Amino acid sequence: MSSIILQQLLNGLLDGVYYLLIALGLSLIFSLGGIVNLAHGAFYAIGAYLTTLIAPQLGYGGALILSPIAVGILGIFLERYFFRRFYRSDPILSLLLTFGLAMVCEQALRMIFGAAPLSFAIPDGLRGQVFLGDFIYSKFRSALLMIAILCVTALWFLLNRTAFGRVVRAGVQNPDMVGALGISLQPYLTAVAALGIGLAGLAGVLLAPIYSIHPAMGQEILTPAFVVVVIGGLGSFWGVIFAALLVGVVKGITVALGYGQASTAVIYLLMLLVLLFRPRGLFGERIMRFE
Repeated sequence: MSSIILQQLLNGLLDGVYYLLIALGLSLIFSLGGIVNLAHGAFYAIGAYLTTLIAPQLGYGGALILSPIAVGILGIFLERYFFRRFYRSDPILSLLLTFGLAMVCEQALRMIFGAAPLSFAIPDGLRGQVFLGDFIYSKFRSALLMIAILCVTALWFLLNRTAFGRVVRAGVQNPDMVGALGISLQPYLTAVAALGIGLAGLAGVLLAPIYSIHPAMGQEILTPAFVVVVIGGLGSFWGVIFAALLVGVVKGITVALGYGQASTAVIYLLMLLVLLFRPRGLFGERIMRFE
């Protein structure tokens, strides 16, 4: 019984991890550019569909590298020709823009690949189970957790131990002061869009062998990702990480207790409780331009 509960907890953590990959990109783009990116889930779907095209030619490892890069390049294009027009506008305008982009992406995927769900098999080298005493867990899911941990660690290093990260963090807090120092935020905004959208594409690659691939799959993950951002707090890297893991654990415990159908509702209840007592989120920072 205890091993079953532990499995459900790990499955919940895995859900939290892929919410995290989506939520980090959402948080970065909104914190620095003020863009409410409702198209973020569509990039996750594009990453999954690209996996079905690249993997048969270059293997799953090739898809793991090339698909996020391709989605990130798409992010650069969108930032240059769409997002940058709305950085200083009312956030509701960017919300409408990205909602339209989400619909366009979803319909484009439906036209290209069809409406029927696609499946993608787990790579042969990652099939099987991991045995730790009496505990048994999927080798592929274990690999996903390790890859996600490496990605989050690399992102933390980029944001906290490099000159790029220092400018981004300063731009989140007070972009006018950064501009007064003679530093243009434009290339950083482009890089953040590519990075955040590329992370969504990476999540699509990682989850393609687990979940059904269909044009509306982005809508299914976008709302929980926003929940993670809200619970964690705007502008807080560790807040988003903590919130994603908390949401995953709560979801896993709910399933382990036999209330699987209520597992999604529970995370929304968790968000409501957090907002009642901490309107900025658990680790929300004071950001000058949103005050």
